[in-house]
Amino acid sequence: MTRFILIATAAATLSACSAYAGGHAAGTVKTSADGYFTDGHDMTLYTFDKDEAGVSNCNAGCAKAWPPLMAKDGKELPAGFTAIERKNGDKQVAYNGQPLYLWVNDKKPGDTTGDNVQGVWHIAKPSGY
Repeated sequence: MTRFILIATAAATLSACSAYAGGHAAGTVKTSADGYFTDGHDMTLYTFDKDEAGVSNCNAGCAKAWPPLMAKDGKELPAGFTAIERKNGDKQVAYNGQPLYLWVNDKKPGDTTGDNVQGVWHIAKPSGY
């Protein structure tokens, strides 16, 4: 019985981590009880001041630390959200043209440790960024 529980726990952990495989997250967008955007796993979403409307300027090493929220093919996004094309041709979710990202140092839902990192990363909120 203990072996079964250990295997089931490992499988659940692997499943939860698979959304972040390859350094990129894919999922839905929600608004938290505190009024900021989260992904489908309730992880905080962020914006980057160095992005331009509809253009992500966070690539390569930056995208490893700040995984883009990738758009799922065929998945309809809520009003105000669009899929923009990244440099490599992948689709990223944006809010009012502002690309959305996760932060690798946020370890659990509700963490907001990426807010104001280097003065250019901010929690994504419906009221602005």
